[in-house]
Amino acid sequence: MALELSGKLIKKLPEVTGTGKNGSNWIKQEFVLETQDQYPKKVCMSVWGDKTQDLAPVQEGEIVKVQFNVESREYNERWYTEIRAYRLDRTGSSPSVPPNVEASPAGGYQFPPLAAESGDDLPF
Repeated sequence: MALELSGKLIKKLPEVTGTGKNGSNWIKQEFVLETQDQYPKKVCMSVWGDKTQDLAPVQEGEIVKVQFNVESREYNERWYTEIRAYRLDRTGSSPSVPPNVEASPAGGYQFPPLAAESGDDLPF
């Protein structure tokens, strides 16, 4: 099962290394993406082996597109699920203007007028 998700990288966790049962060394790094949906969700994913090099140049706050597999395994009658990313594509940095805010022609934000500017200067 191959899936895809885009979002903002909000956290890169430290690399973890170890030695497997067969004596080979392994390396893993986890990271957290925040989706760009109406109700954003945070998703923790991991990259293994050489793919940790693909994550290294990506900075926190950048928008990335991740292709991943979901895998579950049983250990001591409990199930553990892991999201393993196998491809990361940098799509650019975080958008400078939030989607619900329109930019003014001068390049700044267009804020609504304050109540004091509307002619009524009484605070009550």
